[in-house]
Amino acid sequence: MNVVVFAGGVGGAKLADGMTRSTDDASLTIIVNTADDFELYGLYISPDLDTVMYTLAGIANPETGWGIAGDTFQNFEMLARYGVSPWFRIGDRDMATHLLRTQMLRNGATLAEVTHTLSRRLGVKARILPMTNDRVRTVVDTDEGLYAFQEYFVKLKWQPEVRSLIYEGAEEAEPLPDALRAIETADTIVIAPSNLYLSIDPILAIPGMRDAVMNASAPIIAVTPIIAGEAVKGPAAKLMRELGSEASAAAVAQHYAEFLNGFVLDERDAEFQPRIEAMGIGVLLADTLMRDADDRARLACEVITFADRLRPEKMGGCKLNAPTPAQSPSSQPTHADR
Repeated sequence: MNVVVFAGGVGGAKLADGMTRSTDDASLTIIVNTADDFELYGLYISPDLDTVMYTLAGIANPETGWGIAGDTFQNFEMLARYGVSPWFRIGDRDMATHLLRTQMLRNGATLAEVTHTLSRRLGVKARILPMTNDRVRTVVDTDEGLYAFQEYFVKLKWQPEVRSLIYEGAEEAEPLPDALRAIETADTIVIAPSNLYLSIDPILAIPGMRDAVMNASAPIIAVTPIIAGEAVKGPAAKLMRELGSEASAAAVAQHYAEFLNGFVLDERDAEFQPRIEAMGIGVLLADTLMRDADDRARLACEVITFADRLRPEKMGGCKLNAPTPAQSPSSQPTHADR
């Protein structure tokens, strides 16, 4: 069964990890947002690609959901001695990823080629694809002015009120042919519980990507990133309110309604089921909190089984795979779990 997941951020990475435990890794493609990418100290940094890659490799920091478990920050301690106060901290081991990526890009490799090489060297079997090899950057228009995404998100801790979002460069960018082929040949397409504006919309803004989704023959299912009116992690609910939308799972379903076949609604929001079904979208009630590795696998399996119910010809549901050494994040719940 070929599964495609659209992902960004910690929630997307966790569901992608659950999919590796519920499907054949080799048949899983994760298309990842790269509009958060930026340059710092001459290094090319891809936060969402790295979060997905580290999570699938079993080395993500379980406390934050991003970065590398047990990493140290001696390089930034040395920067502090030089009088620099960086607002974006990079771990010592994490820096190795950025150094290699930057060198490979300067030597002529594409971002997709770099991602393939790095993820394979970390033992990741699933295919991780950037949404494009071209430069696309999210610019946040706030009541305090325009900010590059990482400045808004990290430096300003997403506090300014947002008026609009600009996906700079998206109109000129080209989607990866491999991503379009994966969507065309998918048996199931999943929109992960990622921020709809910051993670998923930039992917769909790439010319040809939304059309590919609209024309896909596979069932398309979105997993809610909102529970009881709030995001478990991050600014999704705040952004929804500031951009004039209701902060609810039903509003998320409406946002994707033009191409959705199914929506995974958290059981705490069961009241929205009739409203979503009235949009012509099938609904699965589930516990969408991914507290540990078992929760990730359970939710992924429920999504795959749900997709099987939505298609004319059954595919046989999912199977739960035993985690490999490269897929063993901590099973202890943390504040970062969604």
